[in-house]
Amino acid sequence: QVQLVESGGGLVQAGGSLRLSCASSGRTFSLYAMGWFRQAPGKEREFVAGITWSGDDTRYAGSVKGRFTISRDNAKNTVYLQMNSLKPEDTAVYYCAATRDYSGSYVYSTAAEYDYWGQGTQVTVSS
Repeated sequence: QVQLVESGGGLVQAGGSLRLSCASSGRTFSLYAMGWFRQAPGKEREFVAGITWSGDDTRYAGSVKGRFTISRDNAKNTVYLQMNSLKPEDTAVYYCAATRDYSGSYVYSTAAEYDYWGQGTQVTVSS
């Protein structure tokens, strides 16, 4: 069982930055591919970024590419999402997700592919 706890959300002005963290329990964090998703009010949950268990490969949604960076520290059982140049349309609840990565080289980008989810952290970007 994997438990995920997000932190780092908050209120920021447009153009500002935030770094989200997702801490995982368990001793096998390095065997899991990780992802970040977000859900705005009245909208479906959408993929933001994903990373392989090794951190060697990443993938981003087009709307955040060039502004957000996903990274992980397997020694600390933590995955991060650095968000720069934030826009009001980035306002959402951000969720961390994990899935057992048997391939070792695949970035998962759909919610259905992830088995474990955090409780979410609110990010609000004011204009």
